[in-house]
Amino acid sequence: MASTSGWSALLLGKNGLRSAALAGGVALHAINVYLVTTLLPSVVQDIGGLDYYAWNTTLFVVASIIGSVLSTRALARLGPKAAYGLAGLVFMLGCSLCALAADMGWLILGRSVQGLGGGLLFALPYAMIRLVFDEPLWPRAMALISAMWGAATLIGPAVGGVFAEHGAWRAAFWVLLPCTLLCMLLAVVLLPGKSRETAPRSPIPGLQLLLLTGVVLAISIGSITPSLLYNALGLGAGLGLLMLVFGLENRSAARLLPRNSLRPGSALLALYVSMALLVVGMTSEVFVPLFLQVLHRQTPLLAGYIAALMAAGWTLGAIFSSGLGPRGAARAIAAGPLLVVAGLLLACLFMPATATPVLSLGAVCLAMLLVGVGIGLAWPHLLSRVLEQAPEDQKELAGASITTVQLVATALGAALAGMIVNLAGLGSSGGTARAAAWLFGVYAGLSLLLFVSVRQVRRHGRSALAEA
Repeated sequence: MASTSGWSALLLGKNGLRSAALAGGVALHAINVYLVTTLLPSVVQDIGGLDYYAWNTTLFVVASIIGSVLSTRALARLGPKAAYGLAGLVFMLGCSLCALAADMGWLILGRSVQGLGGGLLFALPYAMIRLVFDEPLWPRAMALISAMWGAATLIGPAVGGVFAEHGAWRAAFWVLLPCTLLCMLLAVVLLPGKSRETAPRSPIPGLQLLLLTGVVLAISIGSITPSLLYNALGLGAGLGLLMLVFGLENRSAARLLPRNSLRPGSALLALYVSMALLVVGMTSEVFVPLFLQVLHRQTPLLAGYIAALMAAGWTLGAIFSSGLGPRGAARAIAAGPLLVVAGLLLACLFMPATATPVLSLGAVCLAMLLVGVGIGLAWPHLLSRVLEQAPEDQKELAGASITTVQLVATALGAALAGMIVNLAGLGSSGGTARAAAWLFGVYAGLSLLLFVSVRQVRRHGRSALAEA
């Protein structure tokens, strides 16, 4: 292993191939996310299942959460080589099921299997950096792996859009198989067979994971019909199960979050609520390609890229914000909610295509960027404060909790988005425009809660500075 810390030490020779194997796993998961978002309108046209549109995201993300939580155990017990190979096999099985799907139920099953493998592929590389590279290379390896999400915003919509425009959406899933196989071969040849890590002693928070799955399923099942009563029952059941999760987190030895995270008034609770609300606002992008193709008559390729503007904005905002000092970080956290709410309101006004086509499409593009930049400005500083506020003996769990909160919020946001658009009459005459207005309007309203949670975050930040 190289002893220097430059990019050449990471990207050349054996380290370069190891980097390709680890970054490739994250890239596969990330590209798949944007590929499927772009493909879904074409899939629905072919096999139906519009009422279950959001399920493709919700169950994929729930399975990703499970895969992510299990990744450290798989790494400790199987070793890097076998754990990575298992993740690739599960992901390939999911891709094959999706490619062969005859109806929406079959596709959702494939997406769930894909999510489990994708969660492992997403989490394992971060855990393996310490095992594969010398310590001076860790920061650059982390940056390289994280950069795969930026690359995915370019590659995913392009691949999905091209296949969708040629009526060959199944082929897009088949293409992922040789790419995954290549990453697996690199892993088998180059990664160590055994792990230096010991298996985590803390038990898996299995009951919390089961209940969180129940939360998402309850909301998703409630959204199947446009009945307000049925949707209210699903939402109520989901919220009830979520309260059970909170209760377990406060009492159980097996935790998803650090100790006292859910205590009212705690700094961690304000941080996690802010993170969750930001991510929920972004889940509106699940329906953006569908709205753009139906309401604005855009091609799948262009619709996919416009939807990806949120992720691109997130990256730009994070890059700009990451180097700010304490005062600049506080201002970035405060600016985030303003931009997110402004972007969602702009989408609410112009996604239904109420103005001239060029003006409407331009406003939608600006809206996507505003939401993404708002999240990106606040996100790095919220994450840093999570690590700062966590108890010393809970720092490792705090790091893992960031991914957990992000994925749980994504699943809940997508499930709620499915409920809103179905209640608004998606698929009925005039229903798509109504669904777009309601989705972005409701999410703008939810995002107003960010001003409350961010105020608490800033208050705790001022207290920490005063104590220092």
